[in-house]
Amino acid sequence: MTRSARLQSARSWLKSYTGQNVAAGYRKHFGIDWVCAFKELEMVGVKIDEEYKNKLLKSLAGGVAARRRRELRRKEALDGFLDQDQTFAYIAGYTEAGCAYGVTWEEWEGLDRENSINSEADISSSIDGEPQDIPFSKQCNPS
Repeated sequence: MTRSARLQSARSWLKSYTGQNVAAGYRKHFGIDWVCAFKELEMVGVKIDEEYKNKLLKSLAGGVAARRRRELRRKEALDGFLDQDQTFAYIAGYTEAGCAYGVTWEEWEGLDRENSINSEADISSSIDGEPQDIPFSKQCNPS
């Protein structure tokens, strides 16, 4: 619905609204965000408590910022956790000559297929808890 259509509909909706919080009801009924709901309700003459409005909008802004920070931390954690390149899906380390070794993309896809086929398969672990059945490849092109 466009704003003009919502504003026309809002007048009749307000007459039949029986809830406690007009802004929340308006937002849910018309499927719009808080800023739009406050603006449109003020346009049709509904008085909105400024303190309530400011607290709610500040809280929403804090939530958006917190989500951005969490997403950034998650991406940084994943970037630092998995070392990969075009050849290796997981680089376990480097030899003294600087050659990477680890799990290639083909081996990784094979492991994914194997795990999806047999989701109950257990990878046997050594005493230190490291998986034993993960294949490793080594590729080196020293320049």
